[in-house]
Amino acid sequence: MTPSGSTRGPAGGSTSRELALDVLVRVEEGAYSNVLLPATLRRSSLDARDRAFATELVYGTLREQRALDWLISHASDRPVDALEPVVRAGLRLGTYQLVHGVSAHAAVSETVDTVARRRDRARGFVNAVLRAVARDLANPPWPEGDATEALGVRTSHPDWIVDELVATVGVDDARRVLEADNRVPAVTLRVAPGVDRAEVERELAAAGAEFTSGRLVPDALVVRGIGDPKRLPAVSEGRATPQDQASQAVVGSVDPQPGDRVLDVAAAPGGKSTGLASLVGPAGLVVACDLHASRAGLIGTASRRLRLANVVVAVADGRRLPFGPGVFDRVLLDAPCSGLGVLRRRAEARWRIQPRDVEALAALQRELLREAALAVRPGGRLVYSVCTLTTAETLAVDEWAAAHLDEFLPATLPAPPWRPWGRGALLLPGDADTDGMFVLELQRR
Repeated sequence: MTPSGSTRGPAGGSTSRELALDVLVRVEEGAYSNVLLPATLRRSSLDARDRAFATELVYGTLREQRALDWLISHASDRPVDALEPVVRAGLRLGTYQLVHGVSAHAAVSETVDTVARRRDRARGFVNAVLRAVARDLANPPWPEGDATEALGVRTSHPDWIVDELVATVGVDDARRVLEADNRVPAVTLRVAPGVDRAEVERELAAAGAEFTSGRLVPDALVVRGIGDPKRLPAVSEGRATPQDQASQAVVGSVDPQPGDRVLDVAAAPGGKSTGLASLVGPAGLVVACDLHASRAGLIGTASRRLRLANVVVAVADGRRLPFGPGVFDRVLLDAPCSGLGVLRRRAEARWRIQPRDVEALAALQRELLREAALAVRPGGRLVYSVCTLTTAETLAVDEWAAAHLDEFLPATLPAPPWRPWGRGALLLPGDADTDGMFVLELQRR
């Protein structure tokens, strides 16, 4: 975290902290940070350095919310939940800066001023609490051990996610997943077939970015230091597209061949659809479905940016697909899920998903998988994937498929760092610095 003072953009634009505070309050009201923050930054007059600072403040504060609240609760005589939203967000914002090395003078005074511009009467309270937090950080009051609350506080996750991960993969792997969720993910690029990779690398170097080849998908480019990837010419011109290595690996699991007809169920926003389309070539076809017209539109936008004419977008309910049986060579169901494998990218998701949602999602996944299976031709391939780690959405769905889709046999398993998981394979977020993913590859008799 670099900026320590108050930097105001030209023409009286907001400071980084003011913008971050406004976004945090609106996210608590129900907005999505990954949608709201980029739109807010585009409207701001902040320079690149301050945009990066505001981005870190928002996503970092959201990820570490429980840990920050723990520190605030030890420094305040008022319950965190009882505070006004703007005061609560301001205290979290200031505490995050203190935890991550911003000088106490800058973190406290600038944050107090930021909150006071919205709630002047809260100035004294916010100042006192943040100064108490700064003193406490000399000997932070973190709970010790691997009990649920201790792990949940230190890694900033709700108890039920801690319990789910410990029950699923054991305490050591669970701890690694929880810690990985709080690391800022790199941008990963998928270079389009036929594009000169060396030219894309030269553009990245000219932009001051650091990049390496992917550990899971060697053809992927893992990039840091570029900010918004949409500003890269290679991305804006369709020569590369952002897509995590785990998602790229799922496309590889489908194993599309030139000329294949492929169905992508629940396909928005279209990263996997466009990856499939680039592999089946102009003689092939990808039909990309989504239930919602607005999200289906994202697939069309992605296809046009990448100049892929072989993607057909359909607004359709995956539980009642408008296709005859056995008409596709390959079918991918990247199902709606609880998203526990992508919490590092979805900063507030860990606070919104609830245990009751998991069983509802698992029931939906089984419905979608049953319907998707009907669309696979004899000898064709069906791939089920979810970017989550719960037993109900991985092993239990596989067990259901084994009992109800007896015309399908398991295909070969992906190689390590994927780990065998039922008849499928599981990738934890810390295994290859990617998103977490489960994949089940099936072949129709």
